[in-house]
Amino acid sequence: MTTQQYPETATKTAQQYYNSGDADTFYHTIWGGEDIHIGLYDSAADTIADAGARTVDQMMRYVGPTRDSSVLDLGAGYGGAARALARSSGCFVTALNLSEVENERNREKNREAGLSSRIDVVDGSFEEIPFGEDRFDIVWSQDAMLHSGRREQVLSEAARVLKPGGQFVFTDPMRTDECPAGVLEPILARLHLDDLACPAFYREGLGNLGFVEVRFDERPQQLADHYQRVHDETVARRNELAAAVSDQYLARMEKGLRHWVDGGRRGYLTWGIFHFRSARK
Repeated sequence: MTTQQYPETATKTAQQYYNSGDADTFYHTIWGGEDIHIGLYDSAADTIADAGARTVDQMMRYVGPTRDSSVLDLGAGYGGAARALARSSGCFVTALNLSEVENERNREKNREAGLSSRIDVVDGSFEEIPFGEDRFDIVWSQDAMLHSGRREQVLSEAARVLKPGGQFVFTDPMRTDECPAGVLEPILARLHLDDLACPAFYREGLGNLGFVEVRFDERPQQLADHYQRVHDETVARRNELAAAVSDQYLARMEKGLRHWVDGGRRGYLTWGIFHFRSARK
């Protein structure tokens, strides 16, 4: 398998990380096998997979795809959202993702679901989207843009490929607008980033690109609850994971998850569903 390398440190780090056997096994086992994003929890009894599916359902309700819609999923992971979109509306989804390992799982799951004709899985980076202008009705992304060190470029690329009047719906773990400097360093160091985006960054950046905000369904508690849930599941299934995932990886993961929980509980992090519409004519 030939792996395309991206020059930016954060993006290259993300690609190498998600292509690793440890990461692939961990996420596919613990996060439910369909999605790798923050879920919406109604109760402590919800599984990670059920909560993740609830996030996808809520985002679909906001953008209302139809059979004629063309959707681009940026950072599609295992493709759970793409399959949900294709099943529910019959729309065509392009799943763009930089991890070839995840993409192969995505293609396999699409074949098993009989959805290969409705989903195109593309190896690539959302910093250089390999499509022409005004191509998609909906651009969709879940908890992926934090991995870019050039988020302005990602937003510009999303705007470029979105049709006039099209919709951009996404989630992303963010620092709060009032987050003190330095408190997120343990998280940033692991991601090889200088900073996380904040709501004001997305509002200003997309406003400058001709977008109008439709809503921000902000749910910071869900971020802390989700990472706590993943942490607890990891600890509970440590013996099972140890057969296929290195001890070093699991130790780093448990420590990293605690940093996310701590940042969320202390009010330094936020998360939610952003929904914008292009005002271009």
